[in-house]
Amino acid sequence: MNRQAQAAVMFLVGAALLHAGTTDLYLRYVKAGLQPLLLAAGAVLIVSALATAWYEWRRARSRKEAAQEAVPETVPEGHVHREPRISWLLVLPLLALILIAPPALGSYSAMRTGTALQQPYGYNKLPKSDPIPLNLVDYAGRAVYDHGRSLAGHQVRIAGFVAVDSAGTPYLVRMALNCCAADAQPVKVALTGKIPPVLRPDGWLQVTGTYIARETHDPVNNGPIPYLLVTEAKPIPTPADPYDETWNN
Repeated sequence: MNRQAQAAVMFLVGAALLHAGTTDLYLRYVKAGLQPLLLAAGAVLIVSALATAWYEWRRARSRKEAAQEAVPETVPEGHVHREPRISWLLVLPLLALILIAPPALGSYSAMRTGTALQQPYGYNKLPKSDPIPLNLVDYAGRAVYDHGRSLAGHQVRIAGFVAVDSAGTPYLVRMALNCCAADAQPVKVALTGKIPPVLRPDGWLQVTGTYIARETHDPVNNGPIPYLLVTEAKPIPTPADPYDETWNN
């Protein structure tokens, strides 16, 4: 590509980043805390593209003026080397980024990846209200590593998407990430009790229940998976942020 074409592609990349960063689209790629950096990167690319285009325009104008002032004795014949048009196919992924929101990782990835549950550094004090709204990762950590001591005598409410293993065991899952969707890993909670008779994989549920001292192990990496005794479950819309970024806190 020539410099003008490079500037055009750079501008489109910056515009795509700004579009993603000012909508919920960026949450399909990176965690929420990276939004300012994404917006800054988009702005820098757009400014750089405009500066490049302006510089190339000034240089082309200067060359044209110099050619008009010169009076050559002969005009050499030749041909112009055009850039291959196929290089503009590089723009297609950018258009896809702008026009198509990719689906978040779901049950297919979750059931083929071992649980990423890690022991937390500590536990925040739970509110006295029942049921207690909890992050799924928080519930799993308390159930496994605190042996449910802080959950005893309480009802909890967690949310996640549904996954079902080959044996028919249902799980509630959140995909936890450190930075971006490329490093997302599942944290799973097995469900028992009053489970809806029909479960749709990748459908989102809000589940109310109580802790039970029951645990299984992930067949992929032998990681611990706690259970939740379900007393109520209802479908909910997919949240704006489908990933859970608090698993390593």
